[in-house]
This record gives sequence, structure tokens and C-alpha cells, in this order.
Amino acid sequence: MAASYDVIVVGGGPIGAASARELALAGRRVLVLEPGGERGQAWRAAAGMLAPQIEAEPDDPMLELGLAGRELYSSLAPALRETTGLEIGLWREGIAHMAANEAEAAELRARCAWQRQHSFLSDWLDADEVRVRWPWLGPTAGALWAAREGALEPEKLVAALLADATRLGATVHEDAALGVVQRGDRVAGVVGQRNRYNAADVLLAAGAWSGSVEGVPRPVAVAPVRGQMVALPWPAGARRAIVYGHGCYLMARGDEAILGSTMEYVGYRPETTSAGLARIFDAATALCPSFSTGAVKRTWAGLRPVTPDGRPIIGAEPRLPGLWYATGHGRNGILLAGITGVIVRQLLSGEPTVEDIDAYSPARFWSW
Repeated sequence: MAASYDVIVVGGGPIGAASARELALAGRRVLVLEPGGERGQAWRAAAGMLAPQIEAEPDDPMLELGLAGRELYSSLAPALRETTGLEIGLWREGIAHMAANEAEAAELRARCAWQRQHSFLSDWLDADEVRVRWPWLGPTAGALWAAREGALEPEKLVAALLADATRLGATVHEDAALGVVQRGDRVAGVVGQRNRYNAADVLLAAGAWSGSVEGVPRPVAVAPVRGQMVALPWPAGARRAIVYGHGCYLMARGDEAILGSTMEYVGYRPETTSAGLARIFDAATALCPSFSTGAVKRTWAGLRPVTPDGRPIIGAEPRLPGLWYATGHGRNGILLAGITGVIVRQLLSGEPTVEDIDAYSPARFWSW
């Protein structure tokens, strides 16, 4: 006889792991189905940036959600450390977005002014200030400085979230979900490659593979987008930093410089390519010329789950009670993992959500 749970979470990446932890905190009996392996998962290839101010455009509907996601880690990181003993590598020492020329500087100054008008901590650094702070960079025309931005280590985050969820009673099975099971007019569970699992609620959080789960009432509008990455030695003597430039970013992680990244619609192909890596190198060496002589330590790629409008899908499936979505987070899976978990718990408990999620409704796609 198949085991029964309150909620089955399909996907054990950052979104699924955070949701499982929050649901277990609420006293739900939770099963996480994760197929395992290391090929292509976005979070294994992610830099782990917490950069809503750097990446979002003014009036972007995701900016407020991103800010909430960033701030949540200030409490989540110590909570996970206390309950699991695991660190997630959180550091928030600011991120700079460099301007390569006066045209880019004008655009970034305008963004800085907009953020300051809306009470976000944001500053403009002129070229001399940039040179003093980051003498190892090439010439710039100034930089937008967001002092509250930062990063964490994605693999450590997922490990800590799953460890805490397990501590709270959640179960993690290595199995690939094939389809959602329906009984009458509502969800009844999930069929996996190895077993069938019963539950009153199912959360689809399978990232780029969300669309492969059968039995849902509408196509899941999520496509895999490849992001390639490179690791080089971090510049000798340079303090750790995160710096964005035109078409690239670089960040310190230990003794490595993590360089990224591409956005390529190539299907389920998480391999690196000479052309993609060349684009990263060209942009990164324009930002930091010393990288041109650095020895490549490793290269890798992941598949980000991206929706047509760039916003995640979060909420209930109106055509099938008991089916919920938390997928399509694209480049923001790490940033939004914690806050998405909170929202999922609130939705399944029938509570008001901490953030307005109308812009992320599942019903906005394939509404016939």
C-alpha cells in the first residue's frame, strides 16, 4: 500500500527544499521527491547572488519580492545554523555594477537615483572611488553600489534546508515524478519511477523539468535556459567582492573567481561550449584585465527554469484543487527560495501571503 502524506513536493532544489521546510514547520507530513544526479540542475551551477537592486529594472514587479527574499536570509541563515549546524555561506558586503563608458554611467546613475527616491540603500561611485576600492579592475566610468546586496553558496543552502526539513519530520525520496494522480476533481498524489505516493496536496517545484510532469491541467510554461560558468583564481591580494559589468559578473568564492554567465535556449543540454565560454572571458577580461592570464580551474553549466515573461509561477492551479506551483524562477531561484517557501506555506494554510503574488499567478499562461 502506498504511503500517504499531507503534501508531496516535486523537486528537491532550493525552491522545493525551502517549501518542504516551511510546510514541515507548519506541522505538515511532507514528502520531497528528488530524482538525484548532478546533471543540469540550475542551483548546482548558480553563483548564489542576492542582487535584486543590481539586476532589477525600476518598476520591475519582481523587485519588491526580491528585496523581501534577500532580507529573509538575515534570519534564515542563523536559524539554519542553530538547528542543523550548517552554514550557507551568507555574506552581504555589497555589490557594484560597473559602467564601462559614459552611456552606461548615465543609465546606472538614473537607476541609482530612482532607487534612492524609493528609499533603497544605493550610491553612485565615481571613477576615482572605484579605482581606490577595486584597484585590480580595469578603467571604468563609475559604478552603482548597493551595500545590502551579497551572495550565499547554493549547495550549502539546499543541504541545510533539506536537513532542517528532515529534522522536522519531512521525508526525502530519490525518485523522479512522472505524473500527478487525480481522484475525482482533485489531486490524490504522484506517480514516480519507483513508486506511487498519496497526498492531498502536490507542489510542483521541479525547476526546468516542471513541464515534464504529466497529469497537470495546462502546459507548464517553463523552458530550460542554459547558463555557462567559469572559475579562475581570484586576483592575488584582492579583497573578496562581487562586481557586475556589461554582459558578465564576477564574484569571489573562497580562492576562486566565479565568472558568468550565458542565457541560451538550447533545450536540455547542460554542457559548456567554446563559444559560450569565450563570451564570458571576453566580458570578464574587459572588466578585469588580469583574468586574461589566469588559468581556468573549471567550467560548468546549468539549466535555469525560465517563463515567457521572466516571472516565476507561484500559486494554486484553479482547475485542479490540491495542485500548487512554485517554479520558473529563472536566474532568481536562490534569491527567492526562502521567501517562496514562506509564501507556499501561507497559501496551503489559507493565510494571507507576506507578499502580493498576483503577478505570479499560474492562470496567466494557457488560459483557454
